Amino acid sequence: MRSIRAAAVGAVTLSLALAATACGGGSSTGGGSDDSPKTLTYWASNQGASVAMDKKVLQPELDKFEKQTGIKVELEVVPWSDLLNRILTATTSGQGPDVLNIGNTWSASLQATGALLPWDEQNFAKIGGRDRFAETALGSTGVPGKDPAAVPLYSMAYALYYNKKIFADAGISKPPATWDELIADGKKIKAAGASVLGAEGANLSENIHHVFVFAKQHGADFFTADGKPDFTSPKVVEAVKSYVDLMAEHEVIPAGDAEYAQNQSVSDFAKGKQAMLLWQSAAANLKSQGMSEDAYGIAPVPVISGKPGSGTQVNSAVMGINIAVFKNTDNLDGATKFVKFMTSDAEQKILNTAYSSIPPVTSAQDDPAFGTPATAVLKNTLATSAAALPQVPSESQFETTVGTAVKELFADAAAGRAVTTDSVRAKLEKAQQQMPAA
Repeated sequence: MRSIRAAAVGAVTLSLALAATACGGGSSTGGGSDDSPKTLTYWASNQGASVAMDKKVLQPELDKFEKQTGIKVELEVVPWSDLLNRILTATTSGQGPDVLNIGNTWSASLQATGALLPWDEQNFAKIGGRDRFAETALGSTGVPGKDPAAVPLYSMAYALYYNKKIFADAGISKPPATWDELIADGKKIKAAGASVLGAEGANLSENIHHVFVFAKQHGADFFTADGKPDFTSPKVVEAVKSYVDLMAEHEVIPAGDAEYAQNQSVSDFAKGKQAMLLWQSAAANLKSQGMSEDAYGIAPVPVISGKPGSGTQVNSAVMGINIAVFKNTDNLDGATKFVKFMTSDAEQKILNTAYSSIPPVTSAQDDPAFGTPATAVLKNTLATSAAALPQVPSESQFETTVGTAVKELFADAAAGRAVTTDSVRAKLEKAQQQMPAA
């Protein structure tokens, strides 16, 4: 999911969603119909540097769809800070769009509402078949063993972006492959007078993405195999502490970043204020802020030792955006056609190029636009060393509670308060207590 989402997203409790009747899309029939075959409403997530940029990217494609089908698509680009609130309200009020984008990490939570059209084999057949999509992307579309609640639209992965000039000035010849190397490089970078690594310490989602990866690298999971929270296991505690210690102990993340929640770390990197950035598919964002592609390099996110891969070598969550249909839409046929259009090879190339993301449609990945060295890192990460965030109904609350715990730990570190194993365990225990009962 795109990290531009602000921390407020997670504030919505899942109880609202779980209480939902299967409604949305404006239909009064209680199920999908074709009562309004000439119009669709579409909520798009804010993928670019601004809502205006997204409209500039999307509107020509929607006009193209209207010309092909005669169906007019009314577009609204919804900021990440509002999107989950809007979706959950729509599941209960019935006043929602026909088609919408969702962060892929929300798939299981929104699937539990019963409001979204399930993508069974019959529905997949209408858009060209399930096998067009990468398995890694399909792994973040809902609870395993159930028909997906959405279809992959944009795929993203985390990478390490590094400023070539700052590295050269500090005498560093290559990007760090391990966390120990990053910390050692940080000392050289600070000695040369630059900031080391950006973070969004007050952004709940960013916090979750990173501590999830750290947990994987420590051989831990936040949930048991049967979906129960397990936030206080020793390895989870160790993993969370290791991430926060990048600020608290090693001081490679600046203390001021504890307050960042709106992509300030990306702006700092784009302006040459820091040496490194951990971000999802950042090229388009950096370009929009005036940073030349020649000014930075891209490398895999570090691991504890060795090289990225599966198991404890995971170095990214499977990030991305899915496209979903409210199952009682009053233009079911048109909504399905629109999903087919948006996931066609041609549109996948256009849209993922615009957003510097990777097409989850495997045939579209062969386009030269996705063959650059930068995209090669992202593609390889998605194929070999990324793991799906927990596909459990309480995932959105997990983002809120644990994301808040990490935010508070960063605040402690920034204020000079000790971040200890006991203080980390206490924050995570509080977070677990706030989760819904199994």
